[in-house]
Amino acid sequence: MQLFQRRLRRLLLTGSGEKLLISARRVLSEVAQAEAVCRAHPQDDLLRLSTGCYTVYGWLPPILGRWQAEHPRVELRIVLEATRQPLGALLNGELDLALTTDVPPQARLAQTSLFEDELMLVVPEDHALARRGHVTAEDLVREHLLTYAAPREQLDIFTRVFWPAGIEPHRVSPVPLTEALIELVRGGIGVTALPQWMLPSRHPGLQTVRLTPQGIRRRWSAITRASRQRPAPLTHFIQLLRERFSRHGKAGPRAASRR
Repeated sequence: MQLFQRRLRRLLLTGSGEKLLISARRVLSEVAQAEAVCRAHPQDDLLRLSTGCYTVYGWLPPILGRWQAEHPRVELRIVLEATRQPLGALLNGELDLALTTDVPPQARLAQTSLFEDELMLVVPEDHALARRGHVTAEDLVREHLLTYAAPREQLDIFTRVFWPAGIEPHRVSPVPLTEALIELVRGGIGVTALPQWMLPSRHPGLQTVRLTPQGIRRRWSAITRASRQRPAPLTHFIQLLRERFSRHGKAGPRAASRR
């Protein structure tokens, strides 16, 4: 069946072509509406989770265990590829819940505060900075800085210490794992920035020092898409998170894990 005709380098629809175009527009509109409904109301039988830090998975399993026991039919899917950009994954409908220190950029995301921590400089115990009350960007500019393997704009040591001072460190090495960061610092290879709860409860050979006179505090939150009707499994998961940290004044995972 002929759908269009060529006339003077133009394509003109035939009557059949017009009917097909109208039908195609109607079908595509229905598909778009169905996608919008699915994104706004995710399945109750699936919870997709990601965090802004792999080390979170050290204290998260007990909460996951309690939640899974009460929702045995709900599949929990940990989306590791969204670790570095969880908010974008939420906005794209690829994620249901993000545990992160990132601040939601718009009203399409809802935030539930969980706990606060402080980013500290971690150095070998015999390092020249180990006995300082605090350090500044100027003190660190010539240090070998070990960081997570992430873009600098996602690392607080850059966005809240170096860049406000207009300074770039001379030597930076990305390291993929927290355990590797700690052992490299212990071996005298360099220094890094971590919150206290990421360190082992006993960490011989290491010393922590405050970053800047005021310190670098961060607020961890549970971020979801804003919705009037949040699925019950997701609501319960956030409730368990809040209960865990509210018992300890939002002191952080280390305090919560001692109970």
